[in-house]
Amino acid sequence: MSKKMIHTCIRVKNLEKSVAFYKDVLGMEEVRRLDYPEYKFTLVYLALPGDGYELELTYNYDQAEPYDLGNGYGHIAIGVNDLEDIHEEYSQSGYMVTDLKGLSDGAASYFFIKDPDGYKIEIVQL
Repeated sequence: MSKKMIHTCIRVKNLEKSVAFYKDVLGMEEVRRLDYPEYKFTLVYLALPGDGYELELTYNYDQAEPYDLGNGYGHIAIGVNDLEDIHEEYSQSGYMVTDLKGLSDGAASYFFIKDPDGYKIEIVQL
């Protein structure tokens, strides 16, 4: 039996702000948008160019309060070839960006950026 990861879903409070973040800052493209007004929600699927794995943003029309991210969510990770240049670019974006970090054994170099809902995205040197 063949299996494949297809998407990760996160709930967002402001769909347009979130779509703008993932498109304008992280470079994702909108793959498709499904509106279900009768059920009061919209789904937007985004992916990095050339990557089949998608991020699903679920927008519930009547969500008034920010979502409680809880302590179970960790992060989404995106690999890049030019970590320092991307860090500089994202630092100018107006979103919260951490300093560049590295594991003590040299296994990884990375930083985090937060989206409009507070979800952490780890940017890792490939």
